Amino acid sequence: MPATPAIEVRHLTKQYPTGKRAVDDVSFTIDRGETFALLGPNGAGKTTTVEILEGYRTCTGGDVRVLGHDPARTSRSHNARIGIVLQTSAESPNVTVAEQLRHFAALYPNRRDVDETMDATGLTGQRNSRISRLSGGQRRRVDVALGIIGRPEVLFLDEPTTGFDPEARRRFWDLINQVKAEGTTVLLTTHYLDEAAHLADRAAVIADGKLLDIAPIDEIGGAEARTPRVRWRDDAGQLHDEPTSDPAGRIRSTTAPMHDLEVIRPSLEDVYLGMVDRR
Repeated sequence: MPATPAIEVRHLTKQYPTGKRAVDDVSFTIDRGETFALLGPNGAGKTTTVEILEGYRTCTGGDVRVLGHDPARTSRSHNARIGIVLQTSAESPNVTVAEQLRHFAALYPNRRDVDETMDATGLTGQRNSRISRLSGGQRRRVDVALGIIGRPEVLFLDEPTTGFDPEARRRFWDLINQVKAEGTTVLLTTHYLDEAAHLADRAAVIADGKLLDIAPIDEIGGAEARTPRVRWRDDAGQLHDEPTSDPAGRIRSTTAPMHDLEVIRPSLEDVYLGMVDRR
């Protein structure tokens, strides 16, 4: 029998007493070893969905499974298979980075080496620094280090690189690719579309609690949304902007001069913004 998906979400709904539906009939599955990005604007329902999968919230309707278990009813052994990096966390400010990591590592049977984890997250230079004295970006690295120290089978990353400088983000990407190579399933939320494009195998776009699309990262939004555009000005200065699946052929077919000629291929960000704006 094939292995069950790492994460299964069927008709998930979360409605609050005010009547607001933060998540409205959302369904998707994530295969084992896959990196999956959940994209959407603030208030779209991303964090609510992730927190239900993590077991921090209960759903109003539908069914969710993480490694075959309902996250609202799990055991200690199941929780040891999960890694979580929340948007915000409460560290122990009066211990050092190394002390915090050693404490968390002791909770897991298949722990990662503490020195290796500090090196991978760029914290080696802060190993003896108290967490209260770290910058915001350094504290975020501690959050990531704590999330991966137990070699989780499923890793939840909720906007993990907020506060990272460009070099630190690149190091983080390398780390997540390494974690993925070890077989870990990753569910990522991020506002950085280049991050999603670099890390994710597939993505889902959610807005107003509704799932707008789910597809491999280079197919999200459908073929029409990714159609290139040829843009130019004629001799009279009039702007022409035409979608075409064959930009080279369109250019060759025009005998009149084409000034300021551009071929624009929509990026993931262009596609995403178009989907959200239409919603």
